[in-house]
Amino acid sequence: MGIIFTEVIPMTIGEAVQQRIIALCDERNISVNKLCTLSGVTQSTVNNIISGRNNSTTVATIQKLCDGLGITIDEFFHCALFHHIEQEIK
Repeated sequence: MGIIFTEVIPMTIGEAVQQRIIALCDERNISVNKLCTLSGVTQSTVNNIISGRNNSTTVATIQKLCDGLGITIDEFFHCALFHHIEQEIK
């Protein structure tokens, strides 16, 4: 069996957060709107995160989303998406 090489494409923390939220909603078969209801985070805030208009989500907001998803903040960030984040200051 041959070795499969995959290219690692660095992403910003905002991109990783938006992909993680979408993936967690998909895993749980809930819509982003349902996540808003479960977490108490406004729909506009979550939509701004998902669309990339908000790239500076607070830890407090991520904690609320985690509460709505029934996971810890550690579980949220314990994902390969966060292993290759672009350096913010260059």
